[in-house]
Amino acid sequence: MMQRQMELPQGFDIAALFGSFDGNMKLVEKSLSVKISAHDGGLAVSGAEENVEDAEGVLNVLIQTVSRGEALDEQKILYAITMIRENGGFDIKLLGNDVVAVNSKGVPIKTKTLGQKKYIEAIDNNIIVFGIGPAGTGKTYLAVAKAVMALRAREVNRIILTRPAVEAGEKLGFLPGDLQNKVDPYLRPLYDGMYEMLGAEGFARYQERGMIEVAPLAYMRGRTLDNAFIILDEAQNTTPEQMKMFLTRIGFGSHAIITGDITQVDLPYGKKSGLKEAERILKNIDELAFCYLTEKDVVRHPLVQRIIKAYAKYDDEREKRYAVRRERSK
Repeated sequence: MMQRQMELPQGFDIAALFGSFDGNMKLVEKSLSVKISAHDGGLAVSGAEENVEDAEGVLNVLIQTVSRGEALDEQKILYAITMIRENGGFDIKLLGNDVVAVNSKGVPIKTKTLGQKKYIEAIDNNIIVFGIGPAGTGKTYLAVAKAVMALRAREVNRIILTRPAVEAGEKLGFLPGDLQNKVDPYLRPLYDGMYEMLGAEGFARYQERGMIEVAPLAYMRGRTLDNAFIILDEAQNTTPEQMKMFLTRIGFGSHAIITGDITQVDLPYGKKSGLKEAERILKNIDELAFCYLTEKDVVRHPLVQRIIKAYAKYDDEREKRYAVRRERSK
């Protein structure tokens, strides 16, 4: 058992660090098996030596975060813990403090992880970006945010949102209403992002003017998309032919973001994913970037991270078993 003293900056808001009912410190204590208390204008951390060292690193990150004027929440605290434990250190300054966009309520949107920051940098520096990663990493949300900012800045004339309707054909026909009513359920996540960025009324106004278009991927065929910000969501469910068709629609003055999770392919058994094939074919093309997010970049409930890790472990073990069986069958 050891104890370490930490100094706090002069005038530092210790209440913001500890949180409501000391909730922030309780989360650090529980996660790292340490005890934290305020002590003579600073902090006292006690516990096993390795845990105290980790806690000191985490607290330094949290102190920097508060000093930047940012409120702490569970995601930020758990991300700091993950980075300290796995990487041995984390410089909060690497995240920057830039605003990606401002939503309809005037709340600034910032990157929350290093993976998200690299994703935004890739979007800023390339014409086509593939954002690949598990659910909850902000792939689609940040893409929509960048699209709205580009439209507001008049860098593009319109936004086009599309995704494959995997259950195309006869199943769509059983849904009630006209074509738009039939495809809306497949496009709902894109609508949700737009509503948050523009509000329902703002989104409707842009859509009425033809400045925002939401359509299934099949409706991209035969078009040339100039001066547009195009987002293809759920790209793991495209076929190679659909992916090629989409990528060859992009015209002058346009940007495209393709998002997907290669661990959640819903195509019929035996069909190749266009996203997986694009990874192999397009990696060395200029002005086109692949950006990979991981479970560390998940900004949903912490349980989502653990679920993703469990599935990844299961898939790895299953692949090893299949490899052994194939080897034995030779």
